[in-house]
Amino acid sequence: MKKFLYLFCFLLAVSCVEKKEKLAETTLEKAKRIHEDVITIDTHNDININNFTDSINYTQNLETQVNLPKMKEGGLDVSWLIVYTGQDTLTEAGYAKAKENAMQKFEAIHRLCEEIAPNQIGLALTSSDVREIIASGKKVAMIGVENAYPIGTDMSQFKTYFDLGARYISLAHNGHSQFSDSNTGEADDQWLHNGLSNIGKEAVNEMNRLGIMIDVSHPSKEAMKQMISLSKAPIIASHSSARALCGHSRNLDDEQLMMMKENGGVIQTVAFSSYINTEKDDARAAYMKSIYQQVADSLGIDWYERSQFSSLTDAQKESFMENYPKVLKVGKELVKDKSGAPEEVNVADFVDHIDYMVKLIGIDHVGISSDFDGGGGIEGWNDASETFNVTVELVERGYTQEEIAKLWGGNLLRVLDEVQAVAKNLGES
Repeated sequence: MKKFLYLFCFLLAVSCVEKKEKLAETTLEKAKRIHEDVITIDTHNDININNFTDSINYTQNLETQVNLPKMKEGGLDVSWLIVYTGQDTLTEAGYAKAKENAMQKFEAIHRLCEEIAPNQIGLALTSSDVREIIASGKKVAMIGVENAYPIGTDMSQFKTYFDLGARYISLAHNGHSQFSDSNTGEADDQWLHNGLSNIGKEAVNEMNRLGIMIDVSHPSKEAMKQMISLSKAPIIASHSSARALCGHSRNLDDEQLMMMKENGGVIQTVAFSSYINTEKDDARAAYMKSIYQQVADSLGIDWYERSQFSSLTDAQKESFMENYPKVLKVGKELVKDKSGAPEEVNVADFVDHIDYMVKLIGIDHVGISSDFDGGGGIEGWNDASETFNVTVELVERGYTQEEIAKLWGGNLLRVLDEVQAVAKNLGES
């Protein structure tokens, strides 16, 4: 009898293991099917113009976190490539210098889509464009502008940016612009406009008129409130997370999230470690600090702390961001088998923010972004080749295909459609 019981228990244990293995296999199969069926959109990927030349470009598997081979490997359909300019003095000379930088980035994106790889990627201006380009078998590029600073005070430049393909614009970045206060004002409670300036208010109306989504990921909370009050269309936060889970000023608090819901907008949860879990990120950063410095020294690369970033020249910033993923990759390899290394912020931590915001404001107002090549990247989603891992985590948490489709791009395209419909109505009125 005992032998029979032992045999029964053994067979039951084997059966349970097989069921678990089958379940895990089924989960992966389900995630793969969903990932292939839905449109996957990442709303924030920075660029370096040096990677858009005849000899060095996104057709190659560069060290960049985003390029065409990595997009194909990870099943990322749409990359919003960013025209970013840093904050400088609010002077005509400052605006002129920034304008040149912005135009170079617009030109680089057009060069990729029209000259370097027109058979692999197309530039989309509408949600219909997105679907048509994907149906043709190509990847999709869209253009976002991070900081309206290079526009200066010439409001006609919003139309110029629109004509060049910009479909969202942030009125500020790290520092108060001529249009809007930045979230960075929280550090010392120093503000330039107490929200929006007069031309900032004009800019909201102009973006509504043109059909450009208003991005509130960097402007201050007061500026966001004023944008929502003035805007006739929904707004977006192109790369921010939930402040209730991580107290960084770049994240949106519950009041802001509720405002986003009432406005009909969408917050694109960002896979930036210090905006996801500051405690884990700080512990990991402290541990890795000397290791990254050693790697940079061995490669002959200048390496800086994030706190130094604002004092760097444009050339130093560009060089740093170009080398950043390379140094991180080597550094992580050096410590991956070391015991005692603090855990990295990971995909599970990232999806915790998605869960929180979905529960608070609903599935229709949450999306996904990475901030790749601008400091973003977490364990499990360190570059575009690992995009599928986000879908796996969402499936494991019980999200349906319809919900995942909304998170991965449906909500963002819905807002774009609504913004463009408002512009059409304003043009006809």
